[in-house]
Amino acid sequence: MIASLGDARDNAMPGRFFCTFVLAPANTARAGILAHPPDMPIMSRLWIPRPVLVTPSALAWPSGAAMIERAAALGSDIVRLNTDRLTGLPDAYRDAKTTLAIVTASPSRRRLQPIPPSADWRFDLAEGCPAHCTYCYLAGSLAGPPIIRAYANLPEILAELPAAVGQGRVTSTSADRAGEGTTFECSCYTDPLSIEHLTGHLAACIAHFGAWHAPAQLRFTTKFDTVEPLLALVHQGRTRIRFSINAAAAERHEGGAPRTKARLAALRAVAAAGYPVGLTVAPILRLPDWAEAYDRLFADVAIALDGLADLDLTAELITHRFTPKSKAVLATWYPGSPLEMDEARRARKMTKFGSVKWVFPKAQMTEMRLTLEASLVRHLPKARLLYWT
Repeated sequence: MIASLGDARDNAMPGRFFCTFVLAPANTARAGILAHPPDMPIMSRLWIPRPVLVTPSALAWPSGAAMIERAAALGSDIVRLNTDRLTGLPDAYRDAKTTLAIVTASPSRRRLQPIPPSADWRFDLAEGCPAHCTYCYLAGSLAGPPIIRAYANLPEILAELPAAVGQGRVTSTSADRAGEGTTFECSCYTDPLSIEHLTGHLAACIAHFGAWHAPAQLRFTTKFDTVEPLLALVHQGRTRIRFSINAAAAERHEGGAPRTKARLAALRAVAAAGYPVGLTVAPILRLPDWAEAYDRLFADVAIALDGLADLDLTAELITHRFTPKSKAVLATWYPGSPLEMDEARRARKMTKFGSVKWVFPKAQMTEMRLTLEASLVRHLPKARLLYWT
């Protein structure tokens, strides 16, 4: 299997990205995949890294050794490094996107960061994502080749959390969101579900928050649908699983990710398992028929969630924006992409860090916000809109 994928990669046409995904075999117990519930489609495309680079420090942690075992079972080539420094990383996009590095998070990377308007605090389980979204915001956020780095020292990462309880400025001090407690976001720089079959980190974090007797909530967003290993976990309602979804026409920008229909089936599955759930509608694009397209999206969500009792549903609406850096990087990753990034059609805005980003003009933003919020209320009246940006 891996050899044939390698042949396909070596013969890939110039300018085309290569994505190593395989369909999970029926017997995947060693990879930690459970059987599909009868009401879920059999999808489960797993990302299989070709090389897995492992640092000595990562090997000292049990989760580092476990990640190696899972990757080897799926056919990855394991490369044990002599030092903790990652050198000689692939420059080509297609090679970087098939590379996993198992490393440890340094003290500076374990330090919690505020992440408004989503949550009080951000902590990272990994950096990088195996999907190929042509609008990827990580293009402007992470430096170097787009390899995926998974952190092996999860206990040290989680040890940073207790001191931050009650100290945030988003939900900790909000009358509207106080019921969520102090919120911790773990999907800022990765899609943790996309690599869960290799890391096991999400299951560990969900169990940790479920057993943690503190006013705190774990949050993550995903485009993937392999939720089966999470369904039977004791979560105590302290993890909110949000799915990143978009209008049907935007799916052409989301290479390597399950289609929206599969994500909505996964949304229903986790909601039926008692998880608080959410919609991250992002990035909202000004498509030719954007009003109808997003109205259909909310209608499809309503159908997917129909009949579920005690549904706890939130929505976050995030419009498309880009920076000069992200535009330049994406142009090299996805040459010829039809994604609109024309500064002449946008409004220039300064970030709180003093950098430039390009957003939709104010009149368009107002029109889109009023239209989409009305659609949300019409189709999903019980959903709580957390913010529009």
